[in-house]
Amino acid sequence: MPVGRIARAAAILVSTALAAGCGATDTQSDVEAYERAYSAKYDYETHSVPRGNWNLQARAFGPSEANGKPTILLLHGFPDSLHLYDRLSPLLGSARRTIAFDFLGWGDSDKPADHRYDAASLRADLEAVVAYFKLERVVLVAHDASGFPVIDWALDNPERIAGLVLLNTVYMPSETLRPPESIALFSTPGLKRDISVLASGYFDGMWQSRFMEQVSQFYCDPKVREEHLKILSYQSFAMRPAFFGLNEVLIQEVRSRQGERARMRNFTPPVLIVFGAEDPSLNVGVARDFHAAFPNSELHLLDGACHYVQLDAPDAVAKLILGADMQ
Repeated sequence: MPVGRIARAAAILVSTALAAGCGATDTQSDVEAYERAYSAKYDYETHSVPRGNWNLQARAFGPSEANGKPTILLLHGFPDSLHLYDRLSPLLGSARRTIAFDFLGWGDSDKPADHRYDAASLRADLEAVVAYFKLERVVLVAHDASGFPVIDWALDNPERIAGLVLLNTVYMPSETLRPPESIALFSTPGLKRDISVLASGYFDGMWQSRFMEQVSQFYCDPKVREEHLKILSYQSFAMRPAFFGLNEVLIQEVRSRQGERARMRNFTPPVLIVFGAEDPSLNVGVARDFHAAFPNSELHLLDGACHYVQLDAPDAVAKLILGADMQ
C-alpha cells in the first residue's frame, strides 16, 4: 500500500477521533450508584475465582443446593460483561443456584495486556469457574461469542451437561449470520481495521462514541437501554485489548467449527434455543440453524426482543429456562 494512501487513511480516522472528542464521559458516579442499588435489592455472593496467575469475578445467586438441581452458569459475549444478566440472574436464582462471571479481560475480571484472547482463553475461563464451584453437572447458558466455549465444552463433556441454553449466540457458519457493523470493522483483516484499532485504543472519545452507537442497537427496550448501556460503556475502556484480540480471530473461530455439525447431531442433552427475534445479526435464521443442528432442541423466538434478549425479556427467558427439563 503506498505511503500516501496510508497517511490519508490515518488522517481521516484521526480527524474522526478528534471530532468525537478525546475524553470519555465520566459515568463512574452513575455506575457506583447503580451497583449500590442493585446490591441493596438483590442477595448474591461475590467470588474471586483463580484462573492461573489471574482472577475472574463471579456472582452467585440462590442457595448452594437448590432442590438438588444442577447449577445454571451464565456466560456473556462481547463487548459486555456479567451485567448482561442483571435482570435474569435474580429470577433464575429464586429457584436454582445461578452463577454469572466475567471472562478474563472483561468486566471486573483481571485484564492482562499481553494475553491471547480467543476461544481457547474463554474455555479456560469456563473451566476455571466449573472447577472453583465444584460443578459436576451444569446448565450452560451462552450468549453471543460465549457460544464458542459453551458448545465446545458441552460437546466434549456431554455427561456433565444437564442442559444447554443458547441466547442469540454464534458458533459455526450460518447463511443468514450478519456481524454488527463494528464487529465487522474490527474482525475484517486489513489496513482499515489496523488503523481503527490504533485510533480507538488511543482516543477514548472515538471509542466511546462508536461503542455507544453500536451497542445501543442491541436493546429493544428503551428504558433498559438508558439504565444499562452506561454500565457497559464505563467498563468498555478497560476491555479494549480483549475486544480487539477476540475480534482478530473471530472469523477463523467461526469457520473452524463448520466440521462440528456431526457431533452436534449426536448431542443428546436437552438444548433450549431462545433468540430475540428483532436481532438483525444473530438472527432468526441463525436460531433455526441451531435448531436443525441439535435434534434434541426446542426453539423459541421472542418478538419485541433484540440481541440482548435476557435484558429485553428476562421474565420470558427465565420462565423458559426454569420450565425446561434440565435435571
